[in-house]
Amino acid sequence: LQLVESGGGLVQPGGSLRLSCAASGFLFSNYHMSWYRQAPGKERELVATISGVGVSINYADVVKGRFTISRDNAKNTVYLQMNSLKPEDTAVYYCSVLQRVTRYWGQGTQVTVSS
Repeated sequence: LQLVESGGGLVQPGGSLRLSCAASGFLFSNYHMSWYRQAPGKERELVATISGVGVSINYADVVKGRFTISRDNAKNTVYLQMNSLKPEDTAVYYCSVLQRVTRYWGQGTQVTVSS
């Protein structure tokens, strides 16, 4: 199983980024996919989750209305569109999937929001 994130970078406050996570090694459409983030000195926190066919979506309150999670099951890819970015969104963003009792993680992609 492999999860590979991309799309991070440096952006000014108010800007946008789109993260991608390419998945392989499992039947992608069968699983909920999630984005987490971890800021320096803080615990990893759940940002958003999308169900296997994209019907059910949930967001952390701090990103509601600004972030959008989506997936393309034909490409085995999950996305996180981030708009109206704030300095407090600065973190390493991780793609994740829970299979049975094991949670798998990508390597993470750094997002820095700064002027």
